[in-house]
Amino acid sequence: MIRFKIKEMIARREFEEGRRITIAEVAEGAGIHRVTLSKMINRRGFSTSTEHIDGLCRYFDCKIEDLVEYVPSERVSDLDDQGRSN
Repeated sequence: MIRFKIKEMIARREFEEGRRITIAEVAEGAGIHRVTLSKMINRRGFSTSTEHIDGLCRYFDCKIEDLVEYVPSERVSDLDDQGRSN
């Protein structure tokens, strides 16, 4: 499963800039609809376009590996069995 680390990227930018950053601000800056960004953050395994990933990398000024993480299916199943969620 692919996991987006958008919350972590927002937290990092908030720390660096010393201010709160909203999902709406990120969506506008990345050129993504706010609902799409919310789904990327909250839905496990959400499928999106490379244009969205490109926009987020541009907004956060990061590499794709800073934004996206591969989580093996076995690990996802183990987390589900333990009652945890990403």
